[in-house]
Amino acid sequence: MSAAATTAPAGAESRSGRRSGAGTGRFAGTGVLLRLALRRDRIMLPVWVLALGGSFSSVAGSIASLYGTAAQRADLAASMNANSSIRAMYGPVFDDSVGGLVGWRMASLGAVLAAVMSLIVVVRHTREEEETGRQEMLSAAMVGRRAPLTAALLTALVADAALALVIAAGLAGSGAGGAGAVALALAVAGTGALFACTAAIAAQLTESARLAKGLTAAVIGAAFVLKAAGDSAADDGSSVLTWLSPIGWTENVRAYADERWWVLLLLAAAVAAQAVLAYTLAGRRDLGMSFLATRPGPARGRIGTAAGLALRLQRGALTGWTLCFAVVGVAFGGLADGAADLVGGNERTREIVERMGGQSGLTDAFLATMVSMLGMVASLYIVASVLRLHGEETAGRAEPVLAGGVGRIGWAAGHLVIAFGGAALLMTVGGLGLAAGYGHDLPAVLGAALVQLPAVWLLGGVAVLLHGAVPKAAVAAWGVAGICLVLGWLGPALDLPRLVMDLSPFTHLPRLPGGAGMAWGPVLALTAVAVALVGAGAAALRRRDMLS
Repeated sequence: MSAAATTAPAGAESRSGRRSGAGTGRFAGTGVLLRLALRRDRIMLPVWVLALGGSFSSVAGSIASLYGTAAQRADLAASMNANSSIRAMYGPVFDDSVGGLVGWRMASLGAVLAAVMSLIVVVRHTREEEETGRQEMLSAAMVGRRAPLTAALLTALVADAALALVIAAGLAGSGAGGAGAVALALAVAGTGALFACTAAIAAQLTESARLAKGLTAAVIGAAFVLKAAGDSAADDGSSVLTWLSPIGWTENVRAYADERWWVLLLLAAAVAAQAVLAYTLAGRRDLGMSFLATRPGPARGRIGTAAGLALRLQRGALTGWTLCFAVVGVAFGGLADGAADLVGGNERTREIVERMGGQSGLTDAFLATMVSMLGMVASLYIVASVLRLHGEETAGRAEPVLAGGVGRIGWAAGHLVIAFGGAALLMTVGGLGLAAGYGHDLPAVLGAALVQLPAVWLLGGVAVLLHGAVPKAAVAAWGVAGICLVLGWLGPALDLPRLVMDLSPFTHLPRLPGGAGMAWGPVLALTAVAVALVGAGAAALRRRDMLS
């Protein structure tokens, strides 16, 4: 739908204002919608804020424990700045204090995760509300035209502000407080606020919540790639490419290293400019419409079947994930030869890496850790892809398909082939990229990546079972995948008990490459469990009523 076609008729807003009552204004009902949004997100947002904010203090404690002397930290900082691949991933080290190393390790990662949190919140309470029809029902009451967008942005800002408080308080509690903690917290939260406004713009441009999330995620990915390219070229954050990226601005606040407070003003200016654009676009379209046109047409050829329709719906996401895995695989592979520099002579760090990757030599342990991380990230893809079934069903788009000659199992099978086959494609591409970046042992590295698939498929099976048997709780599959990711990321560093680590299926897989070699028992067992979960979920879907 073009901008001209979506522009509201002249006087429509004033008529809406008269119908809502005199003096209600464009922002009427914002407070009510804000409370509603916070209530709906009362579980999701605290989990995001506490997990992400708490990781900063956890990293501070780990660094203080692993690198207890100034000489050890200085050696670490020098080796990190000398390695262009590591700079590309984490950025340069500006200060070798505990706080400075936390900023180096967490500034870019925290900014990206804060951006993801913000985009989810904003799209959920704008475009997703319109897509499901709830916003039209709310707009029939005394709700101003700008109220939904304002409430969504305020919800994201509340989450980002809470994140800043948790980061600053956690760093202060770990002994790395002061101005550096405040600067780092504000930089991360400011980046989240900036991409909240980016998501608000995407929600006006696109026709669906899925496209709005994908477009915003692509912008975040491009910002990280720019930062990585700039940091790889310069060891002081001065590259033009770094300054073209908002994520690069986060690191250039230089927390704990003569803070550049004026960079926060740059973030604030970008937030204000994007917010103005989002409000302008929101005022120039009708409810439910978009500025980017959609392609009409009958379902012919490749989309004449349920499987073809599933591929058509999910091919964009699969393409984006595949490209990301290729890039990340090459980047991680390039770090493998520098694993010894990353660890140095620190035995505690060596123990953590070997705990994550197995007792198989430092380089092999590092590669095993990387393929495990790729597998845990791939589990997020498979959960999102499986839950596309849930989205199609709750939005009412599944009913027209099922009203024809397509059965429920056939309809679901199309999406599940994309989900499970797509996970295999991601791990293949990631393994090839890892081997290409490493430059050695292609069969061993690729095989190690593919060994992660049974655990990935098992988490996909959990999503299938929840959607089929308890559709209202289907989103809990995100929590299961998130727990596995947290256990794999922080569990070895925190030396969690074996009983806790065993909750993740990734813990039971053989540590390849290297180690004691291939162990088929756990691989076959996890595959069998995944098949059973998918079968049970499909059977439950066949019997239950469809959601409307």
